[in-house]
Amino acid sequence: MDRLISRSQFLHLVLLLLSIMSNISCINAQLHRDFYRNSCPNVESIVRSAVEQKYRQTIVTAAATLRLFFHDCFIQGCDASIILRSSGNNTAEKDHPDNISLAGDGYDTVIKAKAAVENIPACKNKVSCADILAMATRDVIALAGGPHYAVELGRRDGRISSQNSVPNNLPHSDFHLKKLLPMFAFRGLSVRHMIALSGAHTLGFSHCNQFSSRIYSFNSTHKVDPTIDAVYAKELQGMCPQNAPSRVVIPLDPDTPQVFDNTYFKNLQRGKGLFTSDQTLYTKRGSRRIVNMFASNKTAFERVFIAAMTKLGRFGVKTGNLGEIRKDCAVVN
Repeated sequence: MDRLISRSQFLHLVLLLLSIMSNISCINAQLHRDFYRNSCPNVESIVRSAVEQKYRQTIVTAAATLRLFFHDCFIQGCDASIILRSSGNNTAEKDHPDNISLAGDGYDTVIKAKAAVENIPACKNKVSCADILAMATRDVIALAGGPHYAVELGRRDGRISSQNSVPNNLPHSDFHLKKLLPMFAFRGLSVRHMIALSGAHTLGFSHCNQFSSRIYSFNSTHKVDPTIDAVYAKELQGMCPQNAPSRVVIPLDPDTPQVFDNTYFKNLQRGKGLFTSDQTLYTKRGSRRIVNMFASNKTAFERVFIAAMTKLGRFGVKTGNLGEIRKDCAVVN
């Protein structure tokens, strides 16, 4: 049977989504687009200017910032806890092995935008690092050719960051649909949202060890994952010899790696998804239909992507009296 998930798994996901609806509606009431209208009315233009400058300086800024946002939101919710440094006996989220590969340019984007905001007297100690990360992510997407969208604001910064929060909270490159679906559903995201967010892999690069088993030692029957285009697999082997050094990186999107577009989905149609977690989206009829729609209709992809980013941006946020407004994004007050 060509199903995304079994009937029992489907019912479990429905119940899971229903169980978090009340929390989502409560958060919606506390986050709003003009949250800083009175306290720091020009915050979006201040952040945008700082992000534009960083984007012009470093080619990986867009992918690094976007990935930082995903990792932050998926672990403990969108509270900028991913940015906190380890201290004393505490190892922070950012130093967990799953986060070590996060490029420093993503952190630097937020830190520079925060400094620009804090440099405005009226805005000092008013704008959270979590909100700055959300705005910066939107801005790098637009700078890379993607859609510009309104960001809900009002998040506060988390005070706790521990590597113990990371396990089982991030999708891995070798995940199949069976593992991906419940992870996204727990965060209030549908199958369509999940596939749209996967389209963020239109930007960025990967180390060879994230996919080497697909091109060298897939299983006892196939040396190379049969879902990979044969020519693409040969190209990858040429760029990523076995035991390739960590300095070697491969674009997630072999065609337009610096442009936010829908080419990622066209690549899946041709067997050019770099990760298992990418190509698995094209292995089932239901998810394949969505991939085909996004591949043929960039506007549809962008519309669902914006909706998914907005939903993800509400996950686990701290508002009201929870959390704090960090003076320095890397340390608690």
